[in-house]
Amino acid sequence: MQNQTDKPNVLLICVDNWPGHLLGGAGSNEIFSPTIDQMMDNGISFSECYSTSPMCIPARRALMTGTTAKTHGDRVFQERLTMPENLPTMAQTFGNAGYQTYAVGKMHVYPQRDRIGFDEILICEEGRHHLGMDRDDYEIYLSDKGKTGQEQTHGMGVSQYNVRPWHLDEELTPTYWAAKQTCRAIQRRNPSKPGFWYCSFNAPHQPLTPPKCYLDMYKDVDVPEPVIGDWAKDFDNLPYALKLQQDQYTHPTGPNAKVLVKKAHHALCTYVDHQIRLIIGTLNEQGLTDNTIVMFTSDHGEMLGTKGMWTKGNMYEESVAIPMIMAGASIPKGKAVTTPTSLIDLHPTILEATGLGAGKDIDRPGENLIQIANSDARDRAILSEYHDGGSITGMFMVRVGRWKYCYYPGYDPQLFDMEDDRLETRDLGTDLAYAETRAQCHAALFQIVDADAANDQAFADQAMRIEELGGMDAIIAMDDYDFTPVEK
Repeated sequence: MQNQTDKPNVLLICVDNWPGHLLGGAGSNEIFSPTIDQMMDNGISFSECYSTSPMCIPARRALMTGTTAKTHGDRVFQERLTMPENLPTMAQTFGNAGYQTYAVGKMHVYPQRDRIGFDEILICEEGRHHLGMDRDDYEIYLSDKGKTGQEQTHGMGVSQYNVRPWHLDEELTPTYWAAKQTCRAIQRRNPSKPGFWYCSFNAPHQPLTPPKCYLDMYKDVDVPEPVIGDWAKDFDNLPYALKLQQDQYTHPTGPNAKVLVKKAHHALCTYVDHQIRLIIGTLNEQGLTDNTIVMFTSDHGEMLGTKGMWTKGNMYEESVAIPMIMAGASIPKGKAVTTPTSLIDLHPTILEATGLGAGKDIDRPGENLIQIANSDARDRAILSEYHDGGSITGMFMVRVGRWKYCYYPGYDPQLFDMEDDRLETRDLGTDLAYAETRAQCHAALFQIVDADAANDQAFADQAMRIEELGGMDAIIAMDDYDFTPVEK
């Protein structure tokens, strides 16, 4: 039955660990992404989009609230931080406007069963049982299929860079489960109300266990070794936060391991792409395509060995740049936008496209992506920030036109020309010829946020939390903490 409302439905798809450049439609020849490429052809893509923070929880808080860390309160990775009561989420706004709201997959909120405004949620939380939840909905599904406790019996740690095929039937993967549950929600919708459906895939985040047929798809694909760059090889002169990423974070080991990891990651991307096709196919079958806005994005990217670094948590393109694509009802087709944009732009875009307003009653600095697409302006300053990972300093990034400026309090900054040096191999952070450009970028950063004050506040909050939990030794003995127990 056709949706009888005059407001469009919204399907928001979010993935985890997907770099913005890694799409066939974005020019990558090392990945298969036919469904998302088709979305790009049928809608608007934003090639210069950035996460507000290259880490799961703060990025997802920004996605759901349309605010930066200054407002939503997390510059780190606080697993036990509740959503601010006075900060309406996207789901609450839609619900208050008469939408039926449904979420499935990775939520990364606390308490884990907090609906944050959704009518219904089904969650897959990667075994985060230390936060108090016995079993998530995906685990319950496995139990119903006679596979109790087998979600991790592939033998892979959640964040490890090892590769092997998925160990159960394909229908038992968390990716297939999330897609299927989203399809079911669309099929079971109330046709008298518009729908807001949020599908949050765990993939391509580790564990790197795609179905074997997707691994085989990449067997003969030429996936190049990661690009390092001369400045990234000068370990002694790196800011402390980057030294940690190169020296202490998990790295893949073994013959040809780096290439194998990239292929497994890409295989998971393709697997997600194919599941998205199932969801869009369901929209087609239900006659909802012309009245549904579909948006695709990620919380952050994944370094995959570039610059000698793995995981995320830094300000380089592979980590902080994200895909941002929208298609569907009333969205212009085949438009590629190079204006710098942000994850927080998604919030006002969806609300304005559905006639609900931008929510400017709260400090939401994002802008409507459709309006940006229809403008030639490229002078926006886009912020990303992050504290954590054992570092003695936070990190801040501002993208201003063609320039990316990375600021580490107490260390030399970095500057990259994103038009002439997309791979960020040449650091212009101390080059005298670019002193004026750095000054302009620095001023743009501090106009958005007082980075030094934010850095000091982050460590003050950290010190208070350390004291609350009994001191440094007590925390380390816990071996379970949701903040960085280091001294400045």
